[in-house]
Amino acid sequence: MSKDFHKLLFAISEALITEELAALKFLSLEHIPMRKLEAIQEPKAFFEVLQEKDMMEAGNLSFLKELLYRINRIDLLALHLDSSREEMERELQIPGRAKVSAYRQLLYGIAEDLTPEDVKSVKFLLQKQIPKNKLQDNASMLKVLLEMERNGIIKEDDLAVLKDTLKGFRADVKKKIDTYEEKRKENDSKEKVHHPVSVSVHAAEQGTAGETPHLVVESYKMKNNPHGYCVILNNYIFKNPSEAREGTVKDGEAVKRVFKWLQFETVEHMDLEAKQMYAKVKEYSKKDHSNMDCFVCFIFSHGEKDKIKGVDHQFVNIKDLLSCFSGSNCPSLAGKPKLFFIQACQGSAAHPAITVKEDFSSRLEADATPMISIPDQADILIGMATVEDYECYRCTKTGSIYVQCLCDKMELLCPLRKGLVTILTEVNKEVGGRVLNGWKQMPKITSTLRKQLIFQIPQCQSIEK
Repeated sequence: MSKDFHKLLFAISEALITEELAALKFLSLEHIPMRKLEAIQEPKAFFEVLQEKDMMEAGNLSFLKELLYRINRIDLLALHLDSSREEMERELQIPGRAKVSAYRQLLYGIAEDLTPEDVKSVKFLLQKQIPKNKLQDNASMLKVLLEMERNGIIKEDDLAVLKDTLKGFRADVKKKIDTYEEKRKENDSKEKVHHPVSVSVHAAEQGTAGETPHLVVESYKMKNNPHGYCVILNNYIFKNPSEAREGTVKDGEAVKRVFKWLQFETVEHMDLEAKQMYAKVKEYSKKDHSNMDCFVCFIFSHGEKDKIKGVDHQFVNIKDLLSCFSGSNCPSLAGKPKLFFIQACQGSAAHPAITVKEDFSSRLEADATPMISIPDQADILIGMATVEDYECYRCTKTGSIYVQCLCDKMELLCPLRKGLVTILTEVNKEVGGRVLNGWKQMPKITSTLRKQLIFQIPQCQSIEK
């Protein structure tokens, strides 16, 4: 990366104050998980995360420009980025150019509009809904809004509590929320016109004359606590020392953090031989899952086509592991989602890239494993780190590209009530867009899920750092 680019970012970071950094982090919440943003204490670290997430690079500073425009640092736009308020206003009117959502713009605008006395009033009115330690005198309005989101009090399509809180002393700000909601309804109506759903229904089900029937997609029940087991089979140290999978411990930590947050009973088993891997999966299939909603299994290892390698260099068939959870072998999970995520190669070929641009300075290694065929039974999803015949990559310092991206996307999108298939599609997009030591990696989703799977986010609980 050019010295000029680093100098540019350094100059901008030096000009930003603490409150502005907080604003930049808030405006980036739909692109960077809260856990990562909370750990950032200085602008330079923020810019590093933007680059890591492919939101900014030399030659593509559109998101940085938008952020500076949103926080009204027009001086930095003019001085360092050869832009202006007028140019940004024209640019952001083009459909699809704005990366900060209308919802996040609204919340930031509200925080900017409120006076210190207004913020005190908001805190007073929210005392019964937000823990008092989160409403301290020095807590900014942005922090209060974050806590409201964390606690499920406000979200993109439900701002009723915020409106009710503001209407008594800032009717003008409440009016801005009304305007946002009206525009949102208009946009939803346009979407329905452009993307009509063809559904066969009886006349009695159509409602009033001329009303278009809507297709309701059923979701799997996710009401129990815990929702189920999240089992991690993580092979790190093999009999051949040269096959040690450096970085895999980071993958286990990431999965445990995310799935504990999602209220799963999370268990990790390290360094298993092939027979032990099969025995462990079978053990969980024989448990009573009657009071659980779901089963999740992550497998991190080396392998070959259709097989996963144990630390003893023996192999276990993927099909054999999956068959443990067929309806007949595990009746208490029949009709419930069974999710398997496998970090391993499906061949020895490296996936060619069209352009060559390294994303990672740390050392990358390849794992080696399987092409799998899903059994006929329903309600199974398999997320593979790569498509058939190709390698996938693991950073020796930070963990595998696929697993780390999956965990990041779940932290980011589960609070927005996005379904698992949508989340995995976002993972495909991000991992597939990277170039890793000159090669590409393309994850794969195989699914016989019959319903949407939306993970429930516990209220009054933020993810552990």
